[in-house]
Amino acid sequence: MTAIAQPAPLEPGTLRIIPLGGLGEVGRNMTVFEIDGRLLIVDCGVLFPEEHQPGVDLILPDFGPIRDRLDDVEAVVLTHGHEDHIGAVPYLLKLRQDIPLIGSQLTLALVEAKLKEHRIKPYTHTVREGETEQLGPFGLEFVAVNHSIPDALAVAIRTKAGMALVTGDFKMDQLPLDDRITDLRAFARLGEEGVDAFLVDSTNADVPGFTAPERGIGPVLEQVIAATQGKVVVASFSSHVHRVQQVLDAAHAHGRRVAFMGRSMVRNMGIAADLGYLTVPEGVLIDAKKAHDLPESKIVFMSTGSQGEPMAVLSRIANGEHQIVVGERDTVILASSLIPGNENAVYRVINGLMKLGANVVHKGNAKVHVSGHASAGELLYCYNILGPRNVIPVHGEFRHLHAAASLARQTGVPTERAFVGENGTVWDMKDGDIRVAGQVEIGFVYVDGSSVGRLDDADLKDRRTLAEEGFISIFVAIETQTGKCVVGPEIHARGFAEDDSIFDEIRPKIVKALEEAAGQGVRDTHQFSQTVRRTVGRWVGTRIRRRPMIVPVVIEA
Repeated sequence: MTAIAQPAPLEPGTLRIIPLGGLGEVGRNMTVFEIDGRLLIVDCGVLFPEEHQPGVDLILPDFGPIRDRLDDVEAVVLTHGHEDHIGAVPYLLKLRQDIPLIGSQLTLALVEAKLKEHRIKPYTHTVREGETEQLGPFGLEFVAVNHSIPDALAVAIRTKAGMALVTGDFKMDQLPLDDRITDLRAFARLGEEGVDAFLVDSTNADVPGFTAPERGIGPVLEQVIAATQGKVVVASFSSHVHRVQQVLDAAHAHGRRVAFMGRSMVRNMGIAADLGYLTVPEGVLIDAKKAHDLPESKIVFMSTGSQGEPMAVLSRIANGEHQIVVGERDTVILASSLIPGNENAVYRVINGLMKLGANVVHKGNAKVHVSGHASAGELLYCYNILGPRNVIPVHGEFRHLHAAASLARQTGVPTERAFVGENGTVWDMKDGDIRVAGQVEIGFVYVDGSSVGRLDDADLKDRRTLAEEGFISIFVAIETQTGKCVVGPEIHARGFAEDDSIFDEIRPKIVKALEEAAGQGVRDTHQFSQTVRRTVGRWVGTRIRRRPMIVPVVIEA
C-alpha cells in the first residue's frame, strides 16, 4: 500500500481506531480504540507460523504503539475463546497484569486456564448478551453472535464521536447446536440508532451464498464412524466445542468410547463440560491411557493437529512417532478448515496417514466441516439490516477485506466509506465521519520457546538458509603478519550430499587468499574471516551451486 505519514496527535472528542493485527492475515486479531486519552482493546490473539518461519511457536500482535500507554487501557474486551483472539493475552498481561479482561463465561474460563500456565491471576469481568458496561469514555453493549465456539459476542462501542460495532467472528447459522443464533434484532436496533463504524469479520466474504449449518456435520460423522472397522481418529481445533459435541454423540450412538488427545484438547473440553457447554453422554469418555485396552472397533480418539502442526498429535501419528498406530482398518477425520498458509503441512499429514493405509476423510471429500464465518449472502443481510455509515472489514487476508468492502458498496455504502486498511492503519472518527489519519509501523513479534521478540526477520532468514542450503564452518589459525596458515583450513559441512573430499579443492584457494590479503596490509582477524567467507562463497556458488551459511573462524597463531 502507499506510504502514509505518522498520525497527528488525537483531537479531543475524536475516536481513533488502530488494528495492531488481523488485517491482511487470518490471526493475531487486536484492535485499539482511543478517545480523550483512554484506550480500549478488543481481542488479543496469536497468528500461527508458516513454513517459512522455522522454529517459531507463535506470532503476536505488535504492542509497540501502546507499550508506553498501558496505564491508559480501560480493559481488554474478548469476543470469543479462539486462540487467534485470546492467545496473546498472557504476553500483554506480562506488561501490565491488572488490565481488566471482559468477556463471556466460556471465553474467560479458557483465558484464565491459559493465564494459569503463565502464573498470571487476572482481573476478569463476565458479561452476557444484552448487558451494557460503561468503561471511562466507552459505553459497551454486548450482542450474541453464532460462531464455531459457544458464547461468542459482538460489541457495540458508544463514544461521543459515534458508535462502532465490532462483530468478532460470526456467522448466521439458523439452526445452531446450542440454539443461540446471531441476534439480528439487536443488530436492527443498533442500525436504527446509527452504526458509524462497522468492523466486520471478512474471512468468508469471497464465498458466495450462505455458510452451511453445523447440524449437517453430525449425520456424516455418524456414517463414517459406522462404516469404520478399526479405530477412528478425529482431528479438530481444541476449542471447537460444537464439533467435539457431535463426535461424542456419534461415537455414543455406535457404542464407542472417546479419548481426548493433546493437552489443550483435554483442558478446553474439561472446562466446556464443567460449565455446561459440552454435554458428555454417560460413560462415553475414557482416559487415553486406558483406551488401548479396548477393541479398536470401540474407540474414537479426539485429537489436535488439524492444521498439520509438527508437534501436534496428528502429525506425530502420521510420522509413526505416537503411541496411536493407524492402518488399513482405521479412519482419520480432519474435521476443520484449512487456515491459509497451512495447506502444505496439512496435505503432508494426509499423505503420511494414507501411506500408512488409513482412510482419510476431510473437507475435500466429505461434509465433515462447515465454516464458522459468514459468507457473502450473510454479510449482505448484515449490511442491509445495519445500514452502517462506514465499513472497515477486519479479520482476513487482503482478498477477503476487498471482497467485504465490495459487498458493502453493493448495498449502498459509498466507495469512500468502505475502507480497506492494513495493520497499523489509523482511522479517526468524529461526528460519524471517518478519515485515514496516518499509519504506525507494525512488525511481527515472534515467540520462540521462552523468548519473545528477540527473533527478527534476519534470524528467520538464517534458519531458512540452514534448512535449505546447508552449513559450512572453516577454522584457520594464521600468522597475521604474513597470512600464512599455521593450522587448517579445517572445513566441516552439514546438509551437503557431496563427500567431504570435495572441499580439498577450496583449501589451497583459502590459503592463497589469506596470504594475498596479508600482502595488501590486512592484519585484523575479522577482515581475514571476511576474506575466507568471500572465497568459500564464490567457490561453493559456482562449483556446487548452493548458497549455504558460511561461518569462518580465523584466529591468530
